[in-house]
Amino acid sequence: MHILIVDDEPAIADTLAYALRTEGFTSDRCGLGQEAVGLAGSGRYALVILDVGLPDMSGFDVCRSLRRHSEVPVIFLTARDHEVDRIVGLELGADDYVAKPFSPREVVSRVRAILRRARPEPSAAAPAPQAGNGFETDPEGLRIAYCGTWLNLTRYEYLLLALLLERPGRVLSRERIMDAVWQDAPETTDRTVDTHIKTLRAKLRAVTPDHDPVVTHRGLGYSLATP
Repeated sequence: MHILIVDDEPAIADTLAYALRTEGFTSDRCGLGQEAVGLAGSGRYALVILDVGLPDMSGFDVCRSLRRHSEVPVIFLTARDHEVDRIVGLELGADDYVAKPFSPREVVSRVRAILRRARPEPSAAAPAPQAGNGFETDPEGLRIAYCGTWLNLTRYEYLLLALLLERPGRVLSRERIMDAVWQDAPETTDRTVDTHIKTLRAKLRAVTPDHDPVVTHRGLGYSLATP
């Protein structure tokens, strides 16, 4: 698969390109946001690794422009690890967010996980929805189907939905969700949970516009509707 790396620091771009190449990916590189918009929107790339701090425009603006006409998966790279930056990136439609300095192997691992969820193997048959709630899980492929459609979930959306699916009807507090889903990000706040619930709901409603299986319990948390 072909990956686009958008970063104006040659050392970082070269390191990522090498890490991707050793894992069987090919890649192109560019250092400007305007160029990235044209390249990423061409349909040639399976995923975009996008630096937030570009010389001509922010990575957020690049992602915003892309989302007007493309659903290509995006992983943000940033020198800042602030909660508000992650929330903005995810609300713009990014699939993951990696703060510098980072491990190139970890980035490649996240690339693989996102592509595995977004592009199931052609031989994989459409899932048969489970009786009652319409969900089908594929733990080995790290993907979830809803009413016969594989959902294009980000890393944390997948973990959040998988947690809710463990016991439909059980109310999970925001604190419980943060402890289970964001173990590697202890600075996560309630707002991050709410943001992911919002984006998850949007993807579920794209499949069933008249039904929202995620239930909000005000002051308590969230649950998945029982049949």
